[in-house]
Amino acid sequence: MNSAFEAVTTLSGTAAALPLPHVDTDQIMPKQFLKGIDRQGLARGFLHDMRFDPSGQPRSDFVLNQAPWTASRFLVTGANFGCGSSREHAVWGMRELGIRCVLGTSFGGIFSDNCMRNGVPALVLPVAQVDRLMALAMDPQRCTLTLDLAAQTLHTPADGQTLRFDIDPLHQSMLLRGLDAVGMSLTHAPDIEAFENRYLAVKPWVVLPQEKPPQEK
Repeated sequence: MNSAFEAVTTLSGTAAALPLPHVDTDQIMPKQFLKGIDRQGLARGFLHDMRFDPSGQPRSDFVLNQAPWTASRFLVTGANFGCGSSREHAVWGMRELGIRCVLGTSFGGIFSDNCMRNGVPALVLPVAQVDRLMALAMDPQRCTLTLDLAAQTLHTPADGQTLRFDIDPLHQSMLLRGLDAVGMSLTHAPDIEAFENRYLAVKPWVVLPQEKPPQEK
């Protein structure tokens, strides 16, 4: 069975702060980057209008264009990040850019689910903890985080604190095993096949339609 993405077990790296509330998926991945599903060019599309000016040049005042945040692995967000339309490209672009975990007080529901299904933990934390992480992320000398998904902990070396977070057990299992929804379903393949056999034994008239040969002209 092939994994849908690289499994997430532990993750360490730079965290960037994006304190703006209600950043929707139209801003996260503008419509001009929705022309395909091969994910090429989606890293550039992530927060495109915030990162680039109308001529296509990087905005020097935007956090992801500044060292050390150009190599961010975490993004600490404002409330309701990822609200709006259900474009999965928003998560694909974020992953392609290198961000593998988002932290905030709340996320758009579909965006959060898309994150979990694509190997990007979207962790909801109390306001006080997000404020603390936001402050650390804004400091280039203190912006490193370490995630341990199995232990459900997030460590901040700069102040020596470790916080625990809650995560849905199914989502946690998907992330730890690197499986999307289809992959998780296939882990139950023997049970599914056994159910099908029992069901068809009771109702043998329920059969899949036979494929019809192409008609001759």
